[in-house]
Amino acid sequence: MRAAIYCRVSTDNQEREGTSLQTQLENCLAHCRGKGYDVAYRFSEAYSGLSLERPELDKLRELVITEQIDVVVIYCLDRLSRDPTHGVILTQEFEKHGVKLEAVTEDVDNSELGKLISYIRGFASKLEAEKIKERTQRGKRAKAKAGFIPCGFHSTYGYDYVKAIPGERVAHRVINETEAKWVKQIFEWCAYEGLTAGAIRDRLMSSHAPTKNGGPWRKGTILAILKNPAYTGRTYVFTCRRGRARQRPREEWIELPGVTPRLVSDELYDAVQKQLRMNYARASRNNTKRQYLLRSHVRCRRCGRAYTGDIAGRKLADGSYRLIYHCAGKSKDRSAPLPPCRNRVWQAGQLETLVWSELERHLSQPEVITRELERQRQNADQLGMFETELKQIERQLRAVDRDQYQLLQWAMKGFPEDQVEAENKRLNRAREVLKVQKAELEAQLKASQDAIISMPKLESFIADMQDKLPNLDFKGKRLALEMLNITVWIDGESVEVTGTIPAEAVRIATTQSQKKWLPSRCFSEPSVFPPFYSVF
Repeated sequence: MRAAIYCRVSTDNQEREGTSLQTQLENCLAHCRGKGYDVAYRFSEAYSGLSLERPELDKLRELVITEQIDVVVIYCLDRLSRDPTHGVILTQEFEKHGVKLEAVTEDVDNSELGKLISYIRGFASKLEAEKIKERTQRGKRAKAKAGFIPCGFHSTYGYDYVKAIPGERVAHRVINETEAKWVKQIFEWCAYEGLTAGAIRDRLMSSHAPTKNGGPWRKGTILAILKNPAYTGRTYVFTCRRGRARQRPREEWIELPGVTPRLVSDELYDAVQKQLRMNYARASRNNTKRQYLLRSHVRCRRCGRAYTGDIAGRKLADGSYRLIYHCAGKSKDRSAPLPPCRNRVWQAGQLETLVWSELERHLSQPEVITRELERQRQNADQLGMFETELKQIERQLRAVDRDQYQLLQWAMKGFPEDQVEAENKRLNRAREVLKVQKAELEAQLKASQDAIISMPKLESFIADMQDKLPNLDFKGKRLALEMLNITVWIDGESVEVTGTIPAEAVRIATTQSQKKWLPSRCFSEPSVFPPFYSVF
């Protein structure tokens, strides 16, 4: 009979328990010789018995399905699986294809009672494995709290790893000056020039920057560097669940203070995280059939939904389409929570020309931009004040909630209804005023935070933009819109542009040629638009 031997261990501790891969293999070979089996295949791997997806087990199952073997020999049942459900799946699969399962140290009874016993035994084995896993994790967390860095931290680019010496020092990182220089360069390329991971990789390769292991630079490695908070001096362990890329709740993280020296500032790190989000959004938006300059930058003032790029009418004689922007709520969707929006449809070329000409006018005036950057610096200096005021507003809102709850208790105890109603109205008015103040403070706080993050990059961008402005291509204009945080608000024929630099109101008129091809419902009189506001 053709036999396949399967051996498995999950930890090094099993070596001391006599269940090493070599020990299992020797016992299985002796079993096959005693039975007169022809050992055609041997599979050995170090993998958890709680997982059904194992490389060598997958190869074994493929042989079973194609019926290339007659018997599977294992050392004991828990070597095949520690999960009883997985054990049942595997044994049923073997039976379906006429493959016997034999264990060296125990009998495999295929009767219903035997299957139940095997299931119970596997369940007990799974419980024991979970206990071992829990004890191991508890031990690792205890060591981490005591200052010992878990495995894997020795390979962080920019640092060298210094092992712990019990009673003398904890494990820690020291700066590798050669690598640290490139770490700072990677962060600055991303934050100040807006480079993607792929572009940074190309620059590193052309500059012959060394890697940690001597291999080529990869985009995944660069993204891991850019997202790692350790470069700001903050070291966390137990941030993800084992076996999956699922992040643990923030309160479960353990911070190891003082084990990693800082390489980049918090401001630079935050700017990089913002740029990574922009790069991701830009990549998603650019993956389109047609070019819409203002894609994702236009919103409806009436319903708050985004304006989307679309085509109008049939294909033109030259094979192109008339491109338009319309509110995403224009079409009737019964599942949508809001009613259909009747806000105006805009010709893409017309709206893009109006907005870009206004932005170009201000980008060409360095003195205006300088004044605005100075104003933003002053706002950024008030960040602490905004945070304090916001906390005070939140405390006042909680106090109003407590007062209103107390008022409810009074009403239930029979206090005069008119007094309760008057006090309730007063509290509601106070809450509305506080909510408005809170919204204003949150907007100011966000603007100050964005100013701190974007200031160095914006200054560099504006300086670089002066000479390139007349010859900017589509990609360059898109970058300018994102750098200036531009949002175009549409309310009928009124256009409001918000962003980073100030602007003045201008008047725009339409001609008959601009509107003749669009449905009449898209326009309303008069033909001269209200002022085109650019409120930055």
